[in-house]
Amino acid sequence: MTHDLRLRAAEPGDIQAVRAIERASARRFLDTDRAWLADDEPTDAETLAERVAENGLLVACEGEVPVAFVMFRQVEGCGYVEQVDVLPSHERRGIGARLIAAVADLARARGWPALTLSTFKDVPFNAPYYRRLGFEDVEVLTPGMAEIRAEHEARGLDESTRVFMRREV
Repeated sequence: MTHDLRLRAAEPGDIQAVRAIERASARRFLDTDRAWLADDEPTDAETLAERVAENGLLVACEGEVPVAFVMFRQVEGCGYVEQVDVLPSHERRGIGARLIAAVADLARARGWPALTLSTFKDVPFNAPYYRRLGFEDVEVLTPGMAEIRAEHEARGLDESTRVFMRREV
């Protein structure tokens, strides 16, 4: 566990660092059958700026340098976790779990009853990881989840390899 890490709301000046973290973190997929994700473009700066403006982006900083982030937004009255990424040099220190816990705290404060997300079913650092954090598979998609699934399919993701998950806060 990294104790000298500070979590804070992202600022506009963090956007390029967040994109770099996402790009570096995607390299984890090189050893999976989804290696093409390592070459996928990170979230565009405009979307990140929107999340900063609506307080939907948290960064974990070592000193003043972001080393991880979580991006989320409200979907159907719940906190939908869009992305969690940690620099490879900082993986396996509990940073992702701390970021998810921080989003859960924000969800409670905002009156959101749960966190939801969509992730790969069989990649060890995806669905199995989130299950360890208390998320459960969603069997029947809500309309908002179906819309997210359609967005993913439009981007070329194979949704048969993915699962939606939910955790009460």
